[in-house]
Amino acid sequence: MAGDLTGVQAYQAAIRSAQNAVGNGGEKVDAGGFGFGDMVAEAISQTSNSLGHAEQMTAASATGDAELIDVATAVSAAEISLETMVAVRDEVVRAYQEILRMPI
Repeated sequence: MAGDLTGVQAYQAAIRSAQNAVGNGGEKVDAGGFGFGDMVAEAISQTSNSLGHAEQMTAASATGDAELIDVATAVSAAEISLETMVAVRDEVVRAYQEILRMPI
């Protein structure tokens, strides 16, 4: 059940990072070393952990050590986490392509 909130936790980390990056009056402040790259690395790590948990639950189900509902929940959480990462990747690629199309 802990893997259910992986996508929500990634969004919360992004919101915290954005709030730390902008101070009162829109001035940039020190984010304490937590930047975009750190946020992406954390999201990738959480996605990987979610996928690993789903694999473990599937293997446990095959041996009869896990309930089917727990397996379905873990797989669903992993799927949502992976879909979120793919959507973020697609948006980053789209933004990069948009920047490339900008006139100099």
